[in-house]
Amino acid sequence: MKVYFDSAATTQVRKEVVDKMHEVLTENFGNPSSTHSFGRSSKTLIEQARKTIAGYLNASPQEIIFTSGGTEADNMALRGAVRDLGVRTIITSSIEHHAVLHTVSELKSEYDINLHFVDLQHCGTPDYDHLESLLKADDSKKLVSLMHVNNEIGNILDIDRVGQLCHDNNALFHSDTVQSLGHFEMDVQKTPVDFMAAAAHKFHGPKGIGFAYIRKDSGLRPLIFGGEQERGYRAGTEGVHNIAGLEEAFKLAYDNLDSERAYVQDLKDYFVQQLSEAMPEAKFNGNCAEYTKSTYTLVNVCLPFTESKAQMLLFQLDLNGIACSKGSACQSGSVKASHVLSQILDEEDLNKPSVRFSFCKYNTKEEVDYVVKVLSDFANS
Repeated sequence: MKVYFDSAATTQVRKEVVDKMHEVLTENFGNPSSTHSFGRSSKTLIEQARKTIAGYLNASPQEIIFTSGGTEADNMALRGAVRDLGVRTIITSSIEHHAVLHTVSELKSEYDINLHFVDLQHCGTPDYDHLESLLKADDSKKLVSLMHVNNEIGNILDIDRVGQLCHDNNALFHSDTVQSLGHFEMDVQKTPVDFMAAAAHKFHGPKGIGFAYIRKDSGLRPLIFGGEQERGYRAGTEGVHNIAGLEEAFKLAYDNLDSERAYVQDLKDYFVQQLSEAMPEAKFNGNCAEYTKSTYTLVNVCLPFTESKAQMLLFQLDLNGIACSKGSACQSGSVKASHVLSQILDEEDLNKPSVRFSFCKYNTKEEVDYVVKVLSDFANS
């Protein structure tokens, strides 16, 4: 049996998205910067996609800038805020994605900015009172960067509360929303967020395409220079087929959100229940087992295995056709402990294997039963 429980790393592309991309590759091959009919046809597809995405977010089309994915969108916002908007202090957390952590570290080195890390509660949720005190600490121009849904443990940020804190203290707010857009509703007219990032491959779209939400009149300048594509924010000929695929995936994600979310949430609840019964000593990291405090798409579980079995766990799962992750896919080849788990687990649990299982609409309860049996058999072997 083959089981793919690693959708937080990347998702299976929907057939409708593949069909749409094939259609565009075949029929809309013109350069969107060309003024003839072939170019105008491609340009129309791009602007329609921009309008579609903006509609679901209650944004203006001009606020949607297509990028290569979430990492570029994060860099665009963070680097631009320091370089162009006079930000001198960045407040973030120690459990952000490396697209944020490595970028702010480089900005500190390049521009000698102030870099502060908000305290975390034992579960990994930011301490909102500490965040407020950091925002009020001095009069420097500030930006807060906190992810909406943590990609390893699934904790959900109170994004409205953080946005309001930033607004009340005249700070900019950037949120890495790569794990949430396509899975949670977002209304930028109600949530005071200045910058967001999205990647199509997290919601059944193609890899290599995403977008940045940049609130209009932000003052950001281009990160990549050249032509005037993407409202002048990002030079380079657009990948029209990828943008069309992103649009189709985004549209299908939100048009089917209620039913698919209910299905996946039920699947996650079933996984937690079955694993807890089979392995009572297993612990769920962060808030991932709590319905209202974590995303419905993943669990991160600390398994009660001996050191020798811990070293063989992922190999054993792979041998049985099970795809999952020890943490972020971006660091799955590393021998280092997860930078997220190292902030919230004690030394005893850090020495045990923690595995992230993430789910989607294509998974089944039969697959859950199979995975739980493989884990249980391995524990008792």
